[in-house]
Parts: sequence; structure tokens; C-alpha cells
Amino acid sequence: MSRRAALKLTTIALLCLTVLHTTAIAQNNLPVCPLIATGGTIAMKIDPAKKAPVPAISGEDLVATVPEVSKYAKVEVNNVSNVPSDYMDPPRWIALTSEVNHALARPEVAGVIVSHGTDTLEETAYWLDLTTNSEKPIILIGAQRNASEPDFDGPRNLLNAVRICVDPQSKSKGAMLAMNNQINAARDVTKTHTSSVETFKSGDFGFVGIVDYDRVVFSRAPLRRQHVPVKTDAMPYVEIVAMYGGADGYLVRAAVDHGAKGIVIQGLGWGNVNLPMFAAIKEAIAKGVPVVITSRVPNGRVLPNYGWEGGGKTLADAGAVMGDDLSPQKARILLMLLLQNATTGQKELQAAFSGQ
Repeated sequence: MSRRAALKLTTIALLCLTVLHTTAIAQNNLPVCPLIATGGTIAMKIDPAKKAPVPAISGEDLVATVPEVSKYAKVEVNNVSNVPSDYMDPPRWIALTSEVNHALARPEVAGVIVSHGTDTLEETAYWLDLTTNSEKPIILIGAQRNASEPDFDGPRNLLNAVRICVDPQSKSKGAMLAMNNQINAARDVTKTHTSSVETFKSGDFGFVGIVDYDRVVFSRAPLRRQHVPVKTDAMPYVEIVAMYGGADGYLVRAAVDHGAKGIVIQGLGWGNVNLPMFAAIKEAIAKGVPVVITSRVPNGRVLPNYGWEGGGKTLADAGAVMGDDLSPQKARILLMLLLQNATTGQKELQAAFSGQ
């Protein structure tokens, strides 16, 4: 090899090393966004034998589908589980809060991303919003289409989550859902469609922002946030009982007999029940079991309005708590956390549910 060729190769090698060094420095200067992977459709593929989606990919596999995230942050993966979100329960929520709090406490971390199934995504989001206390954001993502499908929505949702995570506007907004380029607040959001990618909506309030190709745009901030810390390794048992035409109150009594420490009623309209349910609710309250009234109607608050027996006013007069505009599943989460903090009186519980 000639001296000139050797010098040329040396120059190229030095340039390559410089580029690699510069890239490494840039990577080291990027904020950190831990991805806590829990499973769900976003972590599933079609099993050839079962011909149905099953848990199949890790958090690392998901990150590998979106190399563009490296422009915004260092994504560190923590695979805590790979289960359908239907398996989520208080013990898993308690463990998840611990993982999230540990990550948020690190100064180099801008925020935390949680990948999760969509069936109970709104419950986990609200749980984390209540049980964490940091100005750093928690971004939850899922997917409606599994990783075997050509239009798998997981990668886009992850990329958007990373962009939200590092955006300074995201601070002090708590837990948020990032799906379909839309950002929803944890307290307000609910799943509204079984299969559409635009399934998560926030009822009367609308989403808090959007992720456009050029920037993240926030239009409002979630104002009704609360903090109720986890103080026990085992949440008190709280049951949800639905009111419907012809309900006889048996399930309310069964929940009390089964050891329920609290009951959430999915009432009708403004928060109303029939006579058999009214009688069973009064019995539960008399036995010291707090009862929270919600509605199966997706929008609006429950209020102590009607005065006929079983109407909202008579329920409140009997000692029940009005659940404001929380869905039954979210009211259950708040009630569990309040009960483990020894908040059991009607006045104190009502203040918490009213956000006062």
C-alpha cells in the first residue's frame, strides 16, 4: 500500500471515530425517558397455532421499531411484565407506582413512559396520577393493533410519547395517554370503541393536546388532580355493583357479606336507584361500609337532585357519597386509596370526591 493510500485510510478512520465520538456525546447529553413495559396488545403478535394475538415482544423489541426516538431521548427499557391489561389489579398497580417513582426520582430522567394494554389503560393512568407526586410527566401508551399487523400503531404511539416526555410543556400535567396523535388527561379519559385507533376520548372536556409532525401542542391543562399516596401493600377490597331495571340489591348485600370495605354503585342518570337497591345500600351504610354513587351515563356529574326514595338526594341523606363525574372504575380506585389512608367518613369522602 502506498503512503498516500495509507494516509487516506487513516484520515477516514479518524473521521469515523470523530463522528462516533460526537454521536456518543450527543446521546449522553440527551434526557432519559425510561420505558416501563407491562404488556398488552402493543406487546403482542399473532400466534400461528392459536391464530390469535398473544404476548410476544419485549420493550426492547418495541423500541427497535422506532429508531427515530434516539433523536429525542435515551430510552431505557424496564420489562416489569408482559400480560394483558385485563390482568392488572391493585398489587400490580402498587408495584408499578414503586417502579415509576423510582424512575422519576433520578435527576437525568425527563419523564416516564408506560406501555400497557388498552382495556384497563384508563384505570392504570388514573391510579398513577393519584399515587405519584412529581412535576415530571408520566406518558401511557398502548395499541389497538398488534405487532403482526402491517398498520401496527404501537411505534407511532411510542415516538409521540417520547416527544411528549421531553417537552417542557408536559411538566405538572401528571399522567397522560398518548394514542392516535392525541393526548388525554388521566382523570378524564375513557376507552370508547372496542377496535378503533381513535378509541380514547375525554367526554365533555376533550383531549389536552395533540402531537403534530413539527411539535407538541397543548390546549389545556388538567386542573382536577389529586395526590393520595400508597401506604399499604394490600388495598382494601372495594366492589362495583351495577344498577339496572329490575335490580334487587342482592349483589350489594353479597359484596358486604364477602368482606367489601367499600362499594361503588353504577347508578342511573344523575345517580339514582330503585327501591330494592336503595334498601340494600342503606343496610351497607348502616354496617359501616362506605357507598359511592356514580352513573352509567358517560358524561356529567352525579348530584343529590331527586327526592323520591332511591333518588340522589335520598341516597346522600342516607349517608352515600356522590362520585362527581368519575366513572365507576375510577371511583373504585379513588375509594380504595382513600380507605387505605383511613378516610372513611361521609363528609371527608365527599370532599375528596368533589376535589375539595
